[in-house]
Amino acid sequence: MSVIEAKKQIVQEISEKLKNSVSTIVVDYRGLTVAEVTELRKQLREAGVDYKVYKNTMIRRATAEAGLSDLDEFLVGPTAVAFSTEDVVAPAKVLHNFAKEHDALEIKTGVIEGSIASVDQIKALAELPSRDGLLSMLLSVLQAPIRNFALATKAVADQKEEQGA
Repeated sequence: MSVIEAKKQIVQEISEKLKNSVSTIVVDYRGLTVAEVTELRKQLREAGVDYKVYKNTMIRRATAEAGLSDLDEFLVGPTAVAFSTEDVVAPAKVLHNFAKEHDALEIKTGVIEGSIASVDQIKALAELPSRDGLLSMLLSVLQAPIRNFALATKAVADQKEEQGA
């Protein structure tokens, strides 16, 4: 009876993570060495991403509980799941970059803010700048009119000064 309770607890844990995460990526890690998996886990941990290997049957039960049964068709073979509760881009970016260097890592699918995402959508998301990069771009766009006004004012002042001299 305790084994069944433990499995129910794992299914509940996966279901909660699916519901609470803003970005979830499902990958096939078959073919990676232990050192490569350790490096991947380290990179994901540094990005604030929870990465764990689960049995497909457990994930299927959790997806049914979380209302994400569309993921079930991708739950074939070795499956690891990366959950992020804060940054939508982080897991996609880390896994995509790691997959570029290691052909053995295959991104299967994902869930972005409650919607199933294809591999192409995940790759597109991974190629976006980070949140800090986007914020700095926004700030530079917002500062441009003020900076241009200041430069124009200075140019007019310099021109009047030359005419007066």
